Amino acid sequence: MSFGNGAIPRARRRGRSRPRRAGGVLAALVLAATAACPDAHAYPSRVQVFVANSGSDNVTVYDTRMQEVVATIPVGRSPVGVGAAPDGDRVYVANELSDTVSVIDARTYSTLATVPVGLHPFGVAVAGSHAYVTNFGADTVSVLDTTTNAVVHRIPVGRFPHSPAASPDGRRVYVTNNGGATVSVIDVGTDLVVATLPVGRFPAGIATSPAGDRVYVAATGANSVDAISATGPTLMTTQPVGQVPMGVAVTPRGQVYVANAGSDTVSLLGHTAIPVQDQPEGVAAAPDASYVFVTNSGSGSMSVIDIATNKVIATVPVGSEPEGLAVTS
Repeated sequence: MSFGNGAIPRARRRGRSRPRRAGGVLAALVLAATAACPDAHAYPSRVQVFVANSGSDNVTVYDTRMQEVVATIPVGRSPVGVGAAPDGDRVYVANELSDTVSVIDARTYSTLATVPVGLHPFGVAVAGSHAYVTNFGADTVSVLDTTTNAVVHRIPVGRFPHSPAASPDGRRVYVTNNGGATVSVIDVGTDLVVATLPVGRFPAGIATSPAGDRVYVAATGANSVDAISATGPTLMTTQPVGQVPMGVAVTPRGQVYVANAGSDTVSLLGHTAIPVQDQPEGVAAAPDASYVFVTNSGSGSMSVIDIATNKVIATVPVGSEPEGLAVTS
């Protein structure tokens, strides 16, 4: 992801130029799935991966059982972040250059609503009956009622809010403030910021542990990942990863995967890095601890990593410049 200035601040790829949007990206790459997923990995029903393609203004839907792309959904301009409702029925997509959120029915792939939010929305996380949208250009978080698809609150946070993550119990939402080197902690019951935590330089991706006791933050400007205690919360550890870490995901077994946009790798904390394609940015884990999915923004593809072997077992063509993604369950 790129960092920028002026009317369109992009808090993603500091020190790395954004690739030109070429219409023939996918045709030139001719990427295809390289291997079928082993039968030993049985997915629960209706597991799908929704990928936001910021360069083609659409969302690609990948069916993990059929191992193929099953839909391409037009959304707003430059979709970046994706969040899924806990029941998997709805998906929310932040359209950065349209200042809107698209609400998608995960069963029919139809757009149910397009909701105006703040300036340059970047990420979405769903907690209970509300979706929390980080407005990078407004230093706020918009709160959407998922029943009415209306904005019910706007919460002031830190400078350049980048990505949100909900705690497993739905009681907290954590927001990385890319321009402030902090994380804002929002109490879902009151929609108030109850803590502001210092973290590494240019925090971007964020994820919680399955038990909700830890929060992991990718410090893009420090090439590291911070672990925060959710009970404190206080900074617990800082671990080095690859260059320009962007996305973070935690599997149901507690394994932490980090997409390093500057080194074209995915770090598994405590292990060696996994090579992927050009400029990995988003990462998400399957709910059954079988696979990890990684968007390669510079390649227009998604890598599928087998958690059992930590090897890429498929490379799936998606849209242009894929960034955020979410796995439904």
